[in-house]
Amino acid sequence: MTSEMLPIGVLTPMADGLGISPGTAGFSLSITGLVTAVTAPAVPRALGALDRRVVLAVAMVVLAVGNALTVAAHGFGLLVASRIIIGLGMGAVWGLASAVATRLVAPRHATLAVSFTVSGVAAASVVGVPLGTLVGNTFGWRAAFASLSAVAVLLAAGLLLALPRLPRPAAPAGTDHRAVSEPLLRNAPVTVGLALIVFLVTAHFAAYTYVRPVLEERTEASPGTIALLLLVYGLFGLAGNFAAGALAARRARLTVLGLTAGIGASVVLLAALGTVAGVTGVGMALWGLTYGGLSVAGQLWMTQSAPHRAEHVTGLYVGVFTAAIALGAFLGGTVVEASGITSLLWSAAALTAAALAVGVFGPGPAPEGKQEPEPSVATP
Repeated sequence: MTSEMLPIGVLTPMADGLGISPGTAGFSLSITGLVTAVTAPAVPRALGALDRRVVLAVAMVVLAVGNALTVAAHGFGLLVASRIIIGLGMGAVWGLASAVATRLVAPRHATLAVSFTVSGVAAASVVGVPLGTLVGNTFGWRAAFASLSAVAVLLAAGLLLALPRLPRPAAPAGTDHRAVSEPLLRNAPVTVGLALIVFLVTAHFAAYTYVRPVLEERTEASPGTIALLLLVYGLFGLAGNFAAGALAARRARLTVLGLTAGIGASVVLLAALGTVAGVTGVGMALWGLTYGGLSVAGQLWMTQSAPHRAEHVTGLYVGVFTAAIALGAFLGGTVVEASGITSLLWSAAALTAAALAVGVFGPGPAPEGKQEPEPSVATP
């Protein structure tokens, strides 16, 4: 995930180094998001009986190659190629990680396993970005991507050594095959959850992709202060991830709605009072706390809505999520180039309000205790 999000923290120096505008550099996240959006839903269907452990290790090698190409880029063309390769690797990782995690633990620990898995995503987004920013500020933005490439190779080896063989999961006894074969988009809670995610993640990434220019222009923050504010965002994000996981296991819909309201409030704070340093700090902390919990809460919304189809609903969720990342980065760049940072923040706030309305008026998954028992193994 850090491979996908790192350009956020080094956007300005990266754009300068490549000789392009920050808006154009931000569009590179859209490229990665679009490729991931196509890859993630296809991965569970295309793998067949392949060992999921090996697939994840290969995906890490792909990420290493993509980051190495970013290091070598001296113009937008090679940057685009590197972001496409990163999107392929991220699609495989996102499409499998949560479903694989639940297979490594007892059924009673499945929710905690998802929380830990998504905490890696959250950590990459909310801690990896500020750490990458620190490396970029100290050694240059290319060094940050080179570090990611090396880490990805080490992780590939670690996955092969640490994980057991993970062939395609078998269908559990007693599975209703009509429910398994029904298109997921006919499931109303799944459809509502995906619609909410489209609006909310688009809003978040429209604003967050350009958080460095926001902090530079509105708060007049120095590079060191920006890294500190992103670290505050990250620490609160990790706390939000585990808190939201515990809450969403029992009440996924209410948890997601609360997080949506919090993200909206934080963006409004930055739009209205972002020139005040103290308010900016509060806004970044609230933003991290609420967005940090979204990935796990949204994942649990999906799996509680379609408990017998964990791999497929996860792939669909990831595809929509990453498509929304791409859309948000693209719309953010468009608004920034046309109207500036303040208009961007208010536009993101409006999209967040739309997400909240979808979640309030649409159906969600049944609270824990009112669902059918969930099998410990997902149906492919």
